[in-house]
Amino acid sequence: MTVAEALNGAGIEAREARLLLAAATGFSEASVLAYPERDLPPAAEMQFREFVQRRGRGEPVAYILGRKEFYGIELAVNPAVLIPRPETELLVDLALQRGFSSVVDLGTGSGAIALALKRHRPDARVVAVEASAAALAVARRNAVKHALEIDFRHGRWFEPLAGERFDLIVANPPYVVEGDPHLAGLQFEPLGALVSGADGLDAIREIVGGAPRHLQRGGWLLLEHGMGQEAAVRELFLQAGLEEVGSCPDLARIPRVAGGKVK
Repeated sequence: MTVAEALNGAGIEAREARLLLAAATGFSEASVLAYPERDLPPAAEMQFREFVQRRGRGEPVAYILGRKEFYGIELAVNPAVLIPRPETELLVDLALQRGFSSVVDLGTGSGAIALALKRHRPDARVVAVEASAAALAVARRNAVKHALEIDFRHGRWFEPLAGERFDLIVANPPYVVEGDPHLAGLQFEPLGALVSGADGLDAIREIVGGAPRHLQRGGWLLLEHGMGQEAAVRELFLQAGLEEVGSCPDLARIPRVAGGKVK
């Protein structure tokens, strides 16, 4: 079987097929495109078939490959962690627009946000909290791989942060409504990192309510939320006494990241 025959017969999206074939063969994606006549070694052909079958069952490419790029950092991922989304890079962008010497990332998952912030603010103290021990293990491996010093804590939201305050709190919490039909396409990802109660706001309520007790004077809370949640999230920020409350849109012009500061 040649490269071209493998790609043409894959039956999946073309870019995904190229990525999976590159991983199966050890070729670069550019090489896969440049040499369609190249014969595949039998072992690579078998590996590619397995990858395609997994993708055909709906498994995300990131889990098949075991990696996903976020903010220019290649992260190890597996089904213990949510796959980092491009829209979450907005949260990092907004965080880096602010001055801070200490930041905590709540629900760090793969460590994506914490690692991006540490890479761009190497002198800042970065704490990352995660309730899932399996996810925390992935985040620790990513930090070691990229030689980034993160203070990891095991626990739920503010539980492992008693008495501590930060210049900045960031979070990409679960915000999908229970029973949302879109969950059918996310069956490989950890449900606890996606779903948050009947209105999708349970985690956001807990984070916003606890944030003032863990922010320094003038400190900011930035968190990602779902489409159509901006008004409810704004009200939660105001109820918590936060000021300068607003929500920034992502590249699709959907309000995506809410922010507010303490006095």
